[in-house]
Amino acid sequence: MYDRPPNQTDTDLLGIYLNDHLAGATLGTDRARSLAESEAERDPALSDAVGPIADEIAEDRADLLHIMRSLDVPVRHYKIVAGRLAERVGHLKANGRVVRRSPLAPMLELELLRLGVEGKAAAWRTLRRLADADDRLDPRRLDSLLERAERQLETLEALRLRQVAETFQPWSETMTASQGSRA
Repeated sequence: MYDRPPNQTDTDLLGIYLNDHLAGATLGTDRARSLAESEAERDPALSDAVGPIADEIAEDRADLLHIMRSLDVPVRHYKIVAGRLAERVGHLKANGRVVRRSPLAPMLELELLRLGVEGKAAAWRTLRRLADADDRLDPRRLDSLLERAERQLETLEALRLRQVAETFQPWSETMTASQGSRA
């Protein structure tokens, strides 16, 4: 068990935890919308698949805010601002191209979204466990949110694998050909 400062209650810890997830939800919402918009012309199928997930991530963020209100957890706006700044800084990363978008960009962004949804699912599991002892939390709603996160993970993984094949197509074809010649 960790020692905590004498004035830090369980509610304080839950507030920190939920605000950290709110910052992540803000980043995830912005990142998913950005990916859907940036791929609209280059890869309409990817854009069409990510668009509804972006909407769901925004809905999940709204659900998190509702849960925070029901638990009397104040929103720490500086964490939301930090999440938005992190999303914008993420667009500055070097990924092999200076002037135009790298083919790695959608794959890496799908991986980031997948990580974010994994974190969100963990938060729903945590809150679901707390719901057994706190009637302010709706277990059925949390179960529903967790099921949606799991569906999002399946979709994002399928999209990521498709992107891997497209991004590394020449390499994948070489590997497939060399494996076929060994048979």
